[in-house]
Amino acid sequence: MVDISQKDSLEVGKTYLSIYSQIYSLTEHKTHNLTAMVSLRNTSPSDTIYLLKADYFDTKGHLVRTYFDNAIYLSPLETIEIVIEEIDVEGGTGSNFIFDWKIPESASEPLFEGIMNSTTGQQGISFVTEGKRIE
Repeated sequence: MVDISQKDSLEVGKTYLSIYSQIYSLTEHKTHNLTAMVSLRNTSPSDTIYLLKADYFDTKGHLVRTYFDNAIYLSPLETIEIVIEEIDVEGGTGSNFIFDWKIPESASEPLFEGIMNSTTGQQGISFVTEGKRIE
């Protein structure tokens, strides 16, 4: 946790990331649960960045949960993760995150990725989504 109220000249940003806690399998009436790892990465080798909020929404756009209540910082090249367990299907097939962040003007933007995977028997599924800056 960090207090950034006194930090001057920080660039403000907002990023959208799609996440799939479930996908359709065979038909629209059968779903397959997935584990989702949300990777929050500071891509700057020299600057600290600040994450203000990580809100998780379900398929209908309703807030499911907020992952931290106070700003946190990521040191240069640091990565943190949020894991949505396979049994947690509250987000559904169209869940997503909105991240609010601040960075020094010279810093590179943070990278937000979703890595979804699951294994059943001898079959495995895995894919990645990448965040899109929306502000």
